[in-house]
Amino acid sequence: MKPKIFVTRKIPHQALSYLEKYAEVAMWEEEDIPVPREVLEKEIETVDGLYCLLTDKVDEPLIKRAKQLKVISNMAVGYNNIDIRSAANHGIIVTNTPDVLTETTADLTFALLMATARRLVESQHFLHQGKWQSWSPMLLTGQDIFGATIGIIGLGRIGEAVARRAKGFDMNVLYYNRRRKPELEARLNVQYEPLNDLLAAADFICILTPYTDETRDLISDEQFKLMKASAIVINTSRGGIVNENALYRALVNKEIWAAGLDVFEEEPVPLDHPLLTLPNVVALPHIGSASIQTRVNMAVMAAKNLIGVLQGNPEDASIHKVNRN
Repeated sequence: MKPKIFVTRKIPHQALSYLEKYAEVAMWEEEDIPVPREVLEKEIETVDGLYCLLTDKVDEPLIKRAKQLKVISNMAVGYNNIDIRSAANHGIIVTNTPDVLTETTADLTFALLMATARRLVESQHFLHQGKWQSWSPMLLTGQDIFGATIGIIGLGRIGEAVARRAKGFDMNVLYYNRRRKPELEARLNVQYEPLNDLLAAADFICILTPYTDETRDLISDEQFKLMKASAIVINTSRGGIVNENALYRALVNKEIWAAGLDVFEEEPVPLDHPLLTLPNVVALPHIGSASIQTRVNMAVMAAKNLIGVLQGNPEDASIHKVNRN
């Protein structure tokens, strides 16, 4: 008999076809609405594999309902939506989809940096609202990117890719990471700085570190006070790393110049969120990896991770386990 799989959202046909070769597949058909909790609770009781997204909370109460679950495959590089410890305690392997979204997310990070620095969204609204009457010397002037200093917090795969893009703009690249990377320092000509020194020196501060207990509220009131008044904060990592209330205060009090955000602590972000009222905030709906090819590649990788584990090959190097150790 084929193993049973539940897929929590409508996924690209390439991934679904792959799953259906090897398993009996049930799928939540609503493309833009997360699977209701009660449906997920029912489905997880009888499946061998769960294919989920970062919008699905796979916590200990849910895991305890599973009677034969062997693998949770997350179609995301992050996995803070899953209780990894509980899964491990129940002998369930958890997988994710790293690497494939690195360059696409770096593209979006730099695009958001540029849009925020040059006030592109604000300028578009200005034009559409009929406010553009004539050319003016200081109309909608922004911040220079070429030759500026960028501080990257979290020099992982995406951080490295952003650093490479910054070098194309002749930027001075600083980074802070939980461990230094001398090989990258030499190869990319980037400089390690303690966090507080980086915050004080950088014109652009890019948050690219994973969300953990240690990084929650990593950037808050104290950190904003260290930054330049002209500094721009970009977060394409996870909500909760930048304290949103502190960010709002820093922007309103002109402690920093602007912010570009692809992620929020609560997603979708409420439309009455104070940050959305500010003209110097560019806000996006978590589209860091949202290119067609990357999303298809992520979906297929998640499918292959899941089937690989179910076929008894959990140590295969091509299977991206997050609880390997």
